[in-house]
Amino acid sequence: MPSTVHRCPPPPASAISQYVPGADFIDCHDVQVKAPDRTALRHLLGMLAATPAWLDNLMKLRNRLVQAVGLKDLGALSRIDLTRPDSDYSPGERVGIFTLLASSDDEVLVADQDKHLDVFLALTRLPLAADGTRTVVLSTVVRTHNLLGTLYMLPVAPFHRRIAPMTLRGINRR
Repeated sequence: MPSTVHRCPPPPASAISQYVPGADFIDCHDVQVKAPDRTALRHLLGMLAATPAWLDNLMKLRNRLVQAVGLKDLGALSRIDLTRPDSDYSPGERVGIFTLLASSDDEVLVADQDKHLDVFLALTRLPLAADGTRTVVLSTVVRTHNLLGTLYMLPVAPFHRRIAPMTLRGINRR
């Protein structure tokens, strides 16, 4: 049975909240996880590794198309090594298409920063509930820098609002 994903605000104590003021796009969802002791980074790695092939193919198309305007090739969302321990990750390293900014057991903050926009993504583990369950929150914040960033987000924003919950729904598959 698929996990139920809910739209929510970014957690106020989340590291991503510093990027919310002045943001051009904010999208946030939560879901209850089956592995409450798994770290935030491990949840994110599992979620990215389970990216459907069709979505990685769309990323390949995106990477080819944006070369014409000088944007960087981000690679594949699913380019994740699940055998690598959490402790081997350090800020500044790549995690799929993102760069790791910060990581703790309860939250991982990653970003992609380019000339047209900055994308910040946080996966936050909320405290254990009294019944032993745990909810995680996936927050995305985008800040555009110029007209190219604004135009880029026109098709991406509605697509992201569908893809993020779909991807988060699969977090319990691993």
